[in-house]
Amino acid sequence: MTTILGFETHDVRFPTSRMLDGSDAMNPDPDYSAAALILRTDAPDGLAGHAHVFTIGRGNEIQLAAIRALEPFLAGRDLDEVLSDLGGLARRLAGDSPLRWLGPERGVVHMAIGAVLNACWDLAARQAGQPLWRLLAGLSPEAIVSLIDFRYLTDVLTPDDALELLERGAAGRPGRIEALLAGGYPAYTTTPGWLGYSDDQLARLCAEAVQDGFTQVKLKVGARLEDDKRRIAIARRTVGDDIAIALDANQVWDVGDAIAWVRELAPARPEWIEEPTSPDDILGTAAIRRAVRPVRVATGEHVSNRIIFKQLLQAEAIDVMQIDACRVAGVNENIANLLLAAKFGVPVCPHAGGVGLCEMVQHLSMFDYAAVSTVAAGRQIEWIDHLHEHFTEPARVERGRYVVPTAPGASAELRPESVKEFSYPEGPAWRVGSQV
Repeated sequence: MTTILGFETHDVRFPTSRMLDGSDAMNPDPDYSAAALILRTDAPDGLAGHAHVFTIGRGNEIQLAAIRALEPFLAGRDLDEVLSDLGGLARRLAGDSPLRWLGPERGVVHMAIGAVLNACWDLAARQAGQPLWRLLAGLSPEAIVSLIDFRYLTDVLTPDDALELLERGAAGRPGRIEALLAGGYPAYTTTPGWLGYSDDQLARLCAEAVQDGFTQVKLKVGARLEDDKRRIAIARRTVGDDIAIALDANQVWDVGDAIAWVRELAPARPEWIEEPTSPDDILGTAAIRRAVRPVRVATGEHVSNRIIFKQLLQAEAIDVMQIDACRVAGVNENIANLLLAAKFGVPVCPHAGGVGLCEMVQHLSMFDYAAVSTVAAGRQIEWIDHLHEHFTEPARVERGRYVVPTAPGASAELRPESVKEFSYPEGPAWRVGSQV
């Protein structure tokens, strides 16, 4: 019997604010950070599960405290027993009365639950000797349905609905898996578009994106309208007319401001406007979508749970769903989100603008293509070319497409030397220079 020993946690922060990597209208100088979790076992081979919650500096210690508060749910338990019922574990964690009082099902505690579940899935995939996306794609429709908490969803998505979608997705699944292995999964890049970059840097990185095979770039907007118009014009001149340009406001606007601002930017033919207002403002987002057509509206990286996604879809508020690997309660809840999107016929283009998000979310999109939506057309995973070197199995993009991960696990393991270097505040990277 293999036993779960407990949690090992690390406060890892990268000083990205020094170069303004990750800067946008709402977050001008973030330090990309990871509230990192290692789920240790007593297996002779050192089997462990890895996950983290992405944050941007201050507060990473709060996220870690929430993760550690969940240790009693797993420490001392039989590993096989836990992994045999990850749906049950998800429901127990999200349904725990004291924890729900702190949410419910949102914020720091909910993201901590996501880290624990994601670490369990990493363990499950490692134990199975498969990458996470392939482990998920190999599950039966019934097994996938058992993973989902359908509370608050059954007015639009029942277990029978989910089973029907997954049974439909089972047809042709081996062929789609082969297509993934042969050709990868489409990507778009946000690397050129951080708001703190100079015009010259924007142009240079846009040109490099085209050379690297990307068919879409994304720019941050929302600080000053005239700056947005100038920067979009620079990007358009650089990439030409055949490359899509998406825009991201990072929730900076009220509804009226969003409508007026996007109408000003509409002549640039943006592929979408992302997070034009608070993701909790479902009716406001719907009003923006109606008012700015044909510009599409995308949101999701800060959507706290499946219920908000359900309502955004019900209200016809979004054209593109952007799931995040760390925002909701892990793999289980994101499977529910993928099924909701499939039910409503809305494409999923995940958020990956943060440390480790490219690594983790690629598995969800590839599972979605193989077993749920069955289509990749019109769907892309965000790519940022930052910090991948700190992972043992870094995500890779070639010619504008994600290379399919083949190593066992969920690609979330940080290199021990990176953890040591960037641990806050004692790591060498933080002994001299700016503080978070």
